[in-house]
Amino acid sequence: MKSAMSPRSKLPDVGTTIFTVIGQLSAEHNALNLSQGAPNFSCQPALIDSVAKAMREGHNQYAPMSGVAALRHALSAKAEALYGCKYDADSEVTVIASASEGLYSAISALVHPGDEVIYFEPSFDSYAPIVRLQGAKPVAIGLSMDDFSIDWDQVANAINSRTRMIIINSPHNPTGAIFTDVDIERLTALTKNTDIVILSDEVYEHVVFDGERHESMACHPQLAERSVIVSSFGKTYHVTGWRVGYCLAPAELMDEIRKVHQFMVFSADTPMQVAFADALADPQSYLELAGFYQQKRDLLAEALSESRFELLPSRGSFFMLARFSHFSPLTDDEFVLSLIRDHQIATIPLSAFYSNNKPTGLIRLSFAKDNDTLYEGARRLCRV
Repeated sequence: MKSAMSPRSKLPDVGTTIFTVIGQLSAEHNALNLSQGAPNFSCQPALIDSVAKAMREGHNQYAPMSGVAALRHALSAKAEALYGCKYDADSEVTVIASASEGLYSAISALVHPGDEVIYFEPSFDSYAPIVRLQGAKPVAIGLSMDDFSIDWDQVANAINSRTRMIIINSPHNPTGAIFTDVDIERLTALTKNTDIVILSDEVYEHVVFDGERHESMACHPQLAERSVIVSSFGKTYHVTGWRVGYCLAPAELMDEIRKVHQFMVFSADTPMQVAFADALADPQSYLELAGFYQQKRDLLAEALSESRFELLPSRGSFFMLARFSHFSPLTDDEFVLSLIRDHQIATIPLSAFYSNNKPTGLIRLSFAKDNDTLYEGARRLCRV
């Protein structure tokens, strides 16, 4: 059908992304998937049983806007036990319909036209478009290409009277980097006595490797009082399709976020919330996650040890980066497309995580896959 009108786009430069192209080509070439940050294995059967039980018991109507009370209280207790920060379950914890919805609600609620929002590239691809939709300006600061650390002097120079928010993501998608004590010290100093909100994307909070600690904003009182933390049940419990997450923030910030949340979705899926409340009663359900994914990281790295790729360290998340620029002149996009066509293996170009599609000579690999997929994916990459 031809439209009777021509809409004026709010995102005129946003079209078909490389992610869509990869998905279509992968289907055409029957490519093995090491691209998507979603598990290809099942969650614990008990979790599905718990959802079914909740449905049978009648938990099938709208949940409270802020989330099922038992789940909010469980999240408050979890944050206090892990990070030493007490969030009021009634006013400072909100269950959201995916971390993506939480990011949108927080940015929409707290960022106004004319504001500036600092974020770091490479980055999850939704940050900048959400900021632009508020009539605000996203300010990208590039991470070091050596170790993907933050140049805090550059951040200091970017902060001005219009800076309203800084978006951080640790563990980091797509690089696997994590926040350090130095990052915490500099972020604390730069935001002290300002009106800057920190939006902390912590969806991989339980996927930190080699015995290192996740530096949640909730661990640090001076940061917690100005931070909105967004996390994901989907990433923690291997159910990304269920689209349930949560948000932690001081009551004054949360009040504004809920104003947006209630008009976007009102509430997240009810039976899933009931099941997650049951799951959180066993802390091992999330505390064992780091070891689980560290084994997969190490398996993939070992299986690729004879390949031509240079693997970069992954300190957290589901991802590791692999360098190819030393043996191929292709751009990131070209190289990824050649892998699909010639070797039937799907990966993601790191350039896709930059607003200007900056060439990097790196691809992102996901190890959130079953072991057979990881072995076969490595076998195909070793033929490159």
